[in-house]
Amino acid sequence: MAMCVSCGHHYTDRRLDLGYRTCLDCGDAEARAMTFCTAPLNKSNYVLISNVEDLKGLNPKRSEM
Repeated sequence: MAMCVSCGHHYTDRRLDLGYRTCLDCGDAEARAMTFCTAPLNKSNYVLISNVEDLKGLNPKRSEM
């Protein structure tokens, strides 16, 4: 069994074979910490979006979600 580099708990070797060095719980927490995306703007450049409300404001038709 492989050992997580974040918390020290064991996780399956199949996950290690895929290239992950963290257990499922630490990997999920790490993925949720990354909260940004890039969005192409019409007739402009790509913009880094880190606030979901800003992303909703880019398309007024979809802002009711």
